Amino acid sequence: FFNTFRGRSDLLAYAKEKRIPVVQTAAKPWSVDENMFHTSYEGGPLEDPSFTPPKDLWKMTVDPEDAPDSPETLVVRTGPLALFEYVNNAARRHGVGRIDIVENRFIGIKSRGCYETPGGTVLRAAHMDLEGLAMDGQVRKTRDTTVTPQLAGLFYNGLYFSPERRVLAAASEASQATVTGSVTVKLYKGGVAVLGRESRATKLYNPEQSSMDDLGDMDPEDAGGVIRTLAVRLKNFGAGAAKAG
Repeated sequence: FFNTFRGRSDLLAYAKEKRIPVVQTAAKPWSVDENMFHTSYEGGPLEDPSFTPPKDLWKMTVDPEDAPDSPETLVVRTGPLALFEYVNNAARRHGVGRIDIVENRFIGIKSRGCYETPGGTVLRAAHMDLEGLAMDGQVRKTRDTTVTPQLAGLFYNGLYFSPERRVLAAASEASQATVTGSVTVKLYKGGVAVLGRESRATKLYNPEQSSMDDLGDMDPEDAGGVIRTLAVRLKNFGAGAAKAG
């Protein structure tokens, strides 16, 4: 097989000879991997990282320059497929979710790809913002520094059915126990801006504790002990540095 078909151009020539319908042409030979969540484009002239993708490469999203001149506001709530389809269509209209990157493949080579993830981009922005309101800070830090990078690596490298994926997925799911609510976002010319968020279920956010006009049950003098304790290490480091010159 590989002696007969040395590359994409040979495959396209064979398809043309045998009248096999394919969307690729000699002028547009890049591969397209498309589903309802995401579309990726790789190969052909895109293998040159300095090559600018032609305007008609993108299938899912409107060019941000051609997107509507008026922003669209959405209120995103947690929910099933209908929510995704609604957000996906709105994001496509406003050119949201395009990226052009050079990534590192598992086998050690670099690969350039152009990707479209309109609805996923909006929902991720909304979800990450809601986590800021409804997720414990240290839980989020642990998830982002430990669970997420490893889980993403397993997905990318095709190890979804590995036992470690189950462990990490369970940790990721547990981190979401308090994350529920709604987020208002604005879509405009390829961008997503969060306008506000609400979560009636969370007890983590207390406006009285964070108020600049009301001390609540916080005693400012308590901060002195914390500052002095944290400063011990820094004072020792500074003294050592001064002694060393």
